[in-house]
Amino acid sequence: MVVWSAGLLLYRLSPEPQAFIAHMGGPFWAKKDAAAWSIPKGEYDPDTEGALDAARREFREELGVEPPEVEWAELGTFTYSSGKKVVVFTGDGAGFTASGFVFGEFEMEWPPRSGARASFPEVDRAEWMSLDAAREALVKGQRPAIDALAAALEALPG
Repeated sequence: MVVWSAGLLLYRLSPEPQAFIAHMGGPFWAKKDAAAWSIPKGEYDPDTEGALDAARREFREELGVEPPEVEWAELGTFTYSSGKKVVVFTGDGAGFTASGFVFGEFEMEWPPRSGARASFPEVDRAEWMSLDAAREALVKGQRPAIDALAAALEALPG
């Protein structure tokens, strides 16, 4: 069975083309930076929820702020090597203030095999990055979304 996720990839054009991405939280990612970032996204069931609705919900759950009210365009569906499919929507986030986050949390056994449970943020920071920096920062399966975004931005008039 295919696992589906949906996410929002904001961009802004000034001072240079940039993407808004988030560093994954929790102990596994704490000391990693390269390939440890993600588009704000999460799983959904396409039989019960639309991809854009899921992407907006996940943005809100992960970052604790409402996604901006912009025109969203479907950037594409990207398939991880695991088979997971991620539907990515993009929108002009020039007016989005990247602050005031209240990161959603998840619980897991920590330390491993201890029987103890601990709570961690789903993401621990989020920021604007140049497209080149974002490509390097994102987990491998999401890098094609940056390439698709770059191509879409190049096609903009002006």
